[in-house]
Amino acid sequence: MTEPVVEEAIRKAAIAWVSVDGGPAQGLWCVPVDGALYVVTGIGEQRLDGLARAATAEVTLRGDHGGRIVTWTADVRRVQPGDDEWNTVAPQVGAKRLNATGSTELLVERWAMDCTLSCLSPAGAVVARPDLPDGSLAEPPRETPAARPTRKPFRLHKVRRR
Repeated sequence: MTEPVVEEAIRKAAIAWVSVDGGPAQGLWCVPVDGALYVVTGIGEQRLDGLARAATAEVTLRGDHGGRIVTWTADVRRVQPGDDEWNTVAPQVGAKRLNATGSTELLVERWAMDCTLSCLSPAGAVVARPDLPDGSLAEPPRETPAARPTRKPFRLHKVRRR
């Protein structure tokens, strides 16, 4: 039986922080359906290395003000294109996809070819509850190739110093 705090957090989730094999957690948009979270990863969508092959993952859900509500262990299951679950869930997930190009039907067809639709369902183990540690759980920024040099501020006129 799933704990009530996990059920409620899943019902309200739009973003989940998912960690696979003890790696760093990545923020993924998700859609709650029937007590589970569905996420799409792959070409042209969000990335989380290892999720497509994982059997379990650690999921952290946050509240309206950004604070962690609960962290729980999830069973990860791939939804196969063409089966009943895909035909039911993929259009629901596609309808919630923000800034998608084309119709929901075209999006779902592209996902069937290039992406993985994963179902994250509670496995029963709650890792952390609202009684959080006193210290910060913030991680340092990750390395990225998207850095650019800092420029000096633009000045229209010369500033005199006294």
